[in-house]
Amino acid sequence: MKLHDVALSGNCYKIRLFLGLIGQRAEIVPIDLQGGAHKRPAFLAINPRGQVPALEDGELRIGDSHAILVYLARQYAQPHWNPQDAATQGRIASWLSFSANEVQHGLALARVILLFKRPGDLPAAQAKGRHALELLDGTLAYHRWLAQTDEPTIADIAVYAYVTLAEEGGLEPSGYPYVQDWLARVRALPGYVAQPRI
Repeated sequence: MKLHDVALSGNCYKIRLFLGLIGQRAEIVPIDLQGGAHKRPAFLAINPRGQVPALEDGELRIGDSHAILVYLARQYAQPHWNPQDAATQGRIASWLSFSANEVQHGLALARVILLFKRPGDLPAAQAKGRHALELLDGTLAYHRWLAQTDEPTIADIAVYAYVTLAEEGGLEPSGYPYVQDWLARVRALPGYVAQPRI
């Protein structure tokens, strides 16, 4: 198994973290985004969208962090990571959407603008990030894990990555006590892998 990866990417971190939590090894293949490696034919053959992360597992080639989480959970992980009952599947799908929308356009975008000096509306991204933290805190006030299960699921991993990096986007999750407790629960999981910081 190979994970095509950029060390500072929160989306790539989701996969490295999940691999650690499920005890699955993968060869990490660094991709030079600055040099445009993700837009060259060799990489586009793996992920035609030209984005990281991308996973190769035997003949399978798959891109998108959430799609990779779903695959790894079904193929290699214990059932609690992606329970198949309809209600839990619906809740997981909702949180994957939350990660791709509220988190990506808030917490992740604020980090990209502030840390990597990319163009964008930082105050607007930070406002969306705060709203995402408020929504998370409200849910976590009543549930230990996002999908309302007894154990963590891929929903927690999908959302966790950019929440734990929120300070790099000028946001402070310490004002959200239930989010803080949840971050600590994720960090306490066996096999936890930390994200490198700038």
